[in-house]
Amino acid sequence: MIEIERKFLVNSEEYKKETYSQTRIVQGFLNTHPERTVRIRIKGDKAFLTVKGISNEAGTSRFEWEREISVKEAETLIPLCEEGIIEKVRYEVQVKNHIFEIDEFLGNNVGLVVAEVELNEEDETFLHPGWLGKEVTGDIRYYNSQLSKQPYTQWKNKD
Repeated sequence: MIEIERKFLVNSEEYKKETYSQTRIVQGFLNTHPERTVRIRIKGDKAFLTVKGISNEAGTSRFEWEREISVKEAETLIPLCEEGIIEKVRYEVQVKNHIFEIDEFLGNNVGLVVAEVELNEEDETFLHPGWLGKEVTGDIRYYNSQLSKQPYTQWKNKD
């Protein structure tokens, strides 16, 4: 399956007023090769194994395969992951026909808040709520696999 999404920084906490779902996420990477990543994620009371391929040149689309696994299996696999476990709180906000997933990062990535919107087409238009800031689609620094290696707190003031 091909995943098409765009990623943005968030410039205020106004999205929290519109949130219909809030979930804590812990995830690690078994593999962060540039052409593929293998992720273990515990999202609330569910867990997933996800494989993602290399992004297209614009960074908007890539192959994604995901299967639900038990939380117990995920808890067994997390210690096998590469260094740099990601912790975050995900907020979901409906804006017209689109759902934005806003991740507020914790730990070594504290201070980073990123919104993603999944699309059906790369050139699909969507409403940009006021809390949506600078687009960072394709900037690999904001990929979770990279944040696990080079946390936001190490480079945020170098922009």
